Parts: sequence; C-alpha cells; structure tokens
Amino acid sequence: MKKLIVSTALAALMVLPGYSQMKSPSFDEVLTTRRSIRNYDATKKISEAEVRELLTAVQEAPSWANQQPTKYYVAISPEKLAAVQDLVGGNKDRIKNAPVLIVSTFERSKSGFFQGNPANEVGDGWGAYDNGLSNCYLILKARAMGFDTLIMGMREADKLRTLFSIPENEAVMAVIALGYRAAEPVQPRHRQLDDVVKFY
Repeated sequence: MKKLIVSTALAALMVLPGYSQMKSPSFDEVLTTRRSIRNYDATKKISEAEVRELLTAVQEAPSWANQQPTKYYVAISPEKLAAVQDLVGGNKDRIKNAPVLIVSTFERSKSGFFQGNPANEVGDGWGAYDNGLSNCYLILKARAMGFDTLIMGMREADKLRTLFSIPENEAVMAVIALGYRAAEPVQPRHRQLDDVVKFY
C-alpha cells in the first residue's frame, strides 16, 4: 500500500508545471549546456549558502599529492562586487549584473614540488594545472545548480591582491563571474575530434 501511495505521489509530481526544473541534470546535459556567459540577469541573485554549497563540491577536485593549492576569494557584497568589476578590463560591462565574482588563486611551490624542489620541469605549472581542475569543477557544478559562469583572465592581479589581502605566495589566476544567463548564447563550433585526438 505504501509503495502505491509513493508511486502515485511521484506520478502526480511529474506532471506539475516546473517539474523539469526540479530534476538534477545529467552530466551530459551539464556539459552541453554550459557556456561562457557574457550577459547576466540582474533580477536573479545567488545566496552565500548557495556559493558555499558550490565551493564545498569544488573541494572534491583532484590535485598533486592532494596539496589542494587552490584558494577562492568571493565578492558578494555590493562594495566588493563594484570594486572587482573595475579590475577585469573589457569584461566589466559583460559581468556588471553578475551577483557573485570569485577570484581564483593557487599557492606557489606546493603542487609539483617534493621536499621544496620542483619534481619535474613543469614546476609551478602544476599549481596552475590544479587550479584549472578546481575551476573546471566549479563551472560544471555551477551549471548543475542552474548557474552560469565566465572565467576571465583579464584582471589586475596586484589590485585584486590588495583588495582581498591575498598573500604573496599565491598566484592570482582568474576572476570567475557567477550568475544566471540573461539570454541563450549561441553554441560555438568545435574542432573535429580527429584534429585534437590521435590513436596509436
């Protein structure tokens, strides 16, 4: 009897308006709908609790010897948002309505190092690599939560360092806009698989 009641309730739920928004997207849906968004909906906000949920998931990203070198500095107050918007060059107008801006850094001399020395010729490049992995988790989890993102390499690192009191041993990598798309973006063309993959 209990099974029948649960099944009936689920069937009723599935026909409710908006049910599709309540379902978690598949991983393929996350991959195919994620875009670099350059126009955000000013009417939609994101809470600190939602950002915490997002960044908690990002902590699952792999890193060299589990060094976890990536750090995030979150601008969510109006004052910090306005300050960061002035430090992203030509992207300022594109992200002016994003309710959250996240500065991504990594601690130098951790990933890619053993007993204080580079483990191979890449050196701190491994810190940047691990930072990229974390940021990849961030943008995919953001999309799974219904958010949109834009990773910006144009940024004034020294001024961001001062704004957030970022230690000198951290390299400032990017600023990531987080919000909701204001319009559906055009899907970019991708190179043919055989142009980027070789099988032997």
